[in-house]
Amino acid sequence: MDNNNILEIKNFSLSFGTSQNYKFIIDKINISIPKGKTSAIVGESGSGKTLTALSILRLNPNSSNISSDSEIFFNGINLLKLNRKKLNNIRGSEISMIFQEPLSSLNPLHTVEKQISEILIIHGLQKKEVIQNRVIELLNRVRISDPEIKINRYPHQLSGGERQRVMIAMALANEPSLIIADEPTTALDVTVQFEILNLLRSLQAEMGLTILFITHDLGIVKNFSDYVYVMQNGQMIEEGYTENIFNNPQNEYTKNLVTAKDLGFRNFRVLSSEKILEVKKLEVKFEQNKLFSKKQTTRILNGIDFEIKTGETIGLVGESGSGKTTLGLAILRLISSNGDIIFLGNSISDKGFDALKKERRNFQIVFQDPFGSLSPRLTIGEIIEEGLIAQKILLDRKERLELVKNTLNDVGLEVDFMNRYPHEFSGGQRQRIAIARAIILKPKLIVLDEPTSSLDTTVQLQILDLLKELQDRYHLSYLFISHDLRVIRYISDRVLVINQGNIVEIDKTKNIFNSPKDNYTKKLITSAMLN
Repeated sequence: MDNNNILEIKNFSLSFGTSQNYKFIIDKINISIPKGKTSAIVGESGSGKTLTALSILRLNPNSSNISSDSEIFFNGINLLKLNRKKLNNIRGSEISMIFQEPLSSLNPLHTVEKQISEILIIHGLQKKEVIQNRVIELLNRVRISDPEIKINRYPHQLSGGERQRVMIAMALANEPSLIIADEPTTALDVTVQFEILNLLRSLQAEMGLTILFITHDLGIVKNFSDYVYVMQNGQMIEEGYTENIFNNPQNEYTKNLVTAKDLGFRNFRVLSSEKILEVKKLEVKFEQNKLFSKKQTTRILNGIDFEIKTGETIGLVGESGSGKTTLGLAILRLISSNGDIIFLGNSISDKGFDALKKERRNFQIVFQDPFGSLSPRLTIGEIIEEGLIAQKILLDRKERLELVKNTLNDVGLEVDFMNRYPHEFSGGQRQRIAIARAIILKPKLIVLDEPTSSLDTTVQLQILDLLKELQDRYHLSYLFISHDLRVIRYISDRVLVINQGNIVEIDKTKNIFNSPKDNYTKKLITSAMLN
């Protein structure tokens, strides 16, 4: 093993199946991680990058098999040969892991203090006062404000950025030499992403950390990593210094990844002057009953005014908690609001359930997580057909099935998929199914809530191009909600920037990105690392 490397993965293969019928997911990959540097493994969903990272600490699924000739050396020790006790001494002490989704990774029943303390106790600290001081010290190190207060909070009482900082604090608890970060910023908005990455960079300089970064976000890789490994279908297809990978990729797949990252502006289009939607003085507030006190009112949206024209895409951006999704739900009358919502020239603000149901075929929604929004008990054909039945359209079974087939073709899916279930598809395919469910009713307006955030760059581009194509074919209007400014730049005609429930800026896309007027907009664009 090279003394300059802290980790070396040699001839690593992982499979699923029985001894008679192995299916290799990862096939003979080799990786070297130098001390004190940041290396990244990139690739699309299912490429094997997370499985590789998990296998370093032997956290790979029990149903998987690591080949006997595989080797993973950490500081000269083959981790695959260690017994459970020796491996546990390394886990969380010398090698730590930061997982993708902190809300599901943190125990909802335990306070921040208890969760960080547990790691310290496992690796030797016993005195309660010493442990508590160490927890506060760690929270200070990851720059969580008021750590003496926050240690008593539960995960749901923290923001997304704070939860991720707690995860980093847990990873740093025993001052490891290697941190494996598996998509640690995917669910965060651009400003919080920027803060978390800068935090990791400063901690690396301060502590001499080595970081192995697993991600599908090439913007992060370009700005954060020293060396890049590219995986596809369980194989390592290219590696090199970050600058070389981005400036001179050799493999066709790498070229596609890099090209997909560099999403430019949408071409200027001459749009209709017809307004499909007008929103006037829209307000949303939530009232919460408090024990032994008056109701507490929280205002989410404050007097929102804007319009969408026929065939136009409005990109809606802002930090987590700014009111983006709330605005989308309010427009569709899925939550209560005050103000006026005028759709196709008619106010729908006060319409009752039955009258609104007839209108719903004209406005649809595509959610962020298609796996969560598609019923696992229904086939794809039944999911797409469901809206036709609810709206009492084409009650003849044969006509409905023909329309389902045509819609599958519209979104680039095979007709044979009709009898399969959501879990049998990739993330990109599931999002196409969700889009098919929305467009089968031939709506006028679709609200898209973070529809590409969980997809890798190549699949993102495919979905965005599909949405553009469908928009041109059916004259659709979109309200596109996203924290990914690359995506907003590529899909939007105009951009609406929202902060703390207020519109701070709305303008043509090029104007927003090239000459933003509001300081908050400038902060978002600076944080997005678009270059």
